[in-house]
Amino acid sequence: MLIGMPKFRSLRPDEVPRFLAPAADGQVPAADGRVPAADGRVRGRASGRRPATSPTPQRYDAVVVPLRLGLEAVDILRLRQACGSVVQGTRGATLSFLVPVGTAGRWHLPGTSAAPGATPLAATDPRWLVPPAGSEALAAPTDPGALRSALCEAARTLIAGGLGPS
Repeated sequence: MLIGMPKFRSLRPDEVPRFLAPAADGQVPAADGRVPAADGRVRGRASGRRPATSPTPQRYDAVVVPLRLGLEAVDILRLRQACGSVVQGTRGATLSFLVPVGTAGRWHLPGTSAAPGATPLAATDPRWLVPPAGSEALAAPTDPGALRSALCEAARTLIAGGLGPS
């Protein structure tokens, strides 16, 4: 067990993820997606439907891992039904897990790296290992705590099988 590593809390099923980017005026959206006005009144989506304007691009951070470790972690996360969207690197030697914004600043796991400001590819791009799903085809972030646990388990599995570093 590693000591001094950050612990991530899983989201409760009824909790709204707080990885949404601030609005253009710097205001953070409320839980229902509405943005408070300067006078304190809340304006925006009162009906629960999205406005007719173009959707804002989703922002994520990315945790980049070696291919073999990443593939093992994807299998573990899929078994736990906790796998978000995953992209294969351009040279094919890495996998990038999309995680909520802010994770990169707290991520410390040897053998991996985290990069802030990842923008997802188009839903039809062939580099998706686990593509976005749903009617809107939005990329789903992987919970950082679940990802960390799966990566540690994958590393132990690879070492036990003689495929990891000694």
